[in-house]
Amino acid sequence: MTKADIVNTISDKLGLEKGDVQATVESFMEEVKASLEQGDNVYLRGFGSFIIKRRAEKTGRNISKNTTIKIPAHNVPAFKPAKVFVEGVKTSVAVK
Repeated sequence: MTKADIVNTISDKLGLEKGDVQATVESFMEEVKASLEQGDNVYLRGFGSFIIKRRAEKTGRNISKNTTIKIPAHNVPAFKPAKVFVEGVKTSVAVK
């Protein structure tokens, strides 16, 4: 499912203009992004949490030059689904 599919589905379900729904979806994503960039996590009860995870410093390899490089510690955004969300997927989606 793409962002356009989400906009179309919400527009059809609620009877709203697609432009209004798209602006709302875009605004939601921008607010989540801005919150994470400021160092704040986003908690959506019953859905999940957008969190910041810290990656420790580690040693990597540049295989083209056959050298080791040091990868500094850094933060990455992550999504942690709520238990209700996980259980719904487990029971609804067939294992392939």
